[in-house]
Amino acid sequence: MGLRLVGGGAGLKNLIDRSRVQRPGLALTGFTRYLSPGRVQILGGSESSYLKTLSMKQRAAVLRRLMARELCCVVVTRGLDVPPELQRESDRRGIPLLATDLDSTPFIKRLTEFLEDRLARTGRLHGVLIDVLGVGVFIRGDSGIGKSECGLELVDRGHRLVSDDAVDLKATSQGLLGASPQPTRDHMEIRGLGILNIQDLYGVSAVSPEQTIDLVVRLEKWNPRKAYDRLGLHRETESILDVEIPLLRLPVAPGRNVALLVELAAKNLLLRARGHDATATLLSRVEALRAPRAKDRP
Repeated sequence: MGLRLVGGGAGLKNLIDRSRVQRPGLALTGFTRYLSPGRVQILGGSESSYLKTLSMKQRAAVLRRLMARELCCVVVTRGLDVPPELQRESDRRGIPLLATDLDSTPFIKRLTEFLEDRLARTGRLHGVLIDVLGVGVFIRGDSGIGKSECGLELVDRGHRLVSDDAVDLKATSQGLLGASPQPTRDHMEIRGLGILNIQDLYGVSAVSPEQTIDLVVRLEKWNPRKAYDRLGLHRETESILDVEIPLLRLPVAPGRNVALLVELAAKNLLLRARGHDATATLLSRVEALRAPRAKDRP
């Protein structure tokens, strides 16, 4: 991002705890209530133009009030001249003062992307993550239920493995991102076969380094006493790192092709995203057939 230190080097260990940056235009005019110390402060063309309209005494007072909020750091963009009053306050209070030649808009975009990646909530969960037609399907369930076997069959059907056994998760502004830990990347463990290298077996197109998780499929042992949803009316979600993901509970029983069902679930999710809902269409047809009969009743 072309950043260079101008002043306040004593505060380089200050903590940034927000991914969104802030432009303190209102704060320069005296309204500092919503100034957040944990956000990077950006001084661009508008802020610099306003400061130039002030006298030296007024500018010093304004910048002293701004820096008194114990900010994490201040960045001057567009290669603009740094006010000497700002540099003095930066050194005095130990608030890093940085400068870049980039314009404010591209700089803010790059910085926000960087901070979102570094400050994202992360975690690791047990399961198998497969890219099915661009839909990230996170297959979960008890140990030995057949998650890896289901994932292997999906790969054999032309889909891509992201991670087997352990999935590293990161909550971003685009959603929940899943990836494989580096030591196990491209590998699967299949009971009875051992460790398989999917890239060596199926080629580079059979693996993917990361994928946004769009659907959680939880495999469960078939329980004949349990009433399963047969119409798709009851739609659940699962919260992972505070991100709500559509959840499908899939009972596993002899004779059920679980991989085929997972593939169809991904296709159905894509259709619903495009406005095609098979359950809603069927129910509307049933209601249309029932309506004339209801009118004929006395």
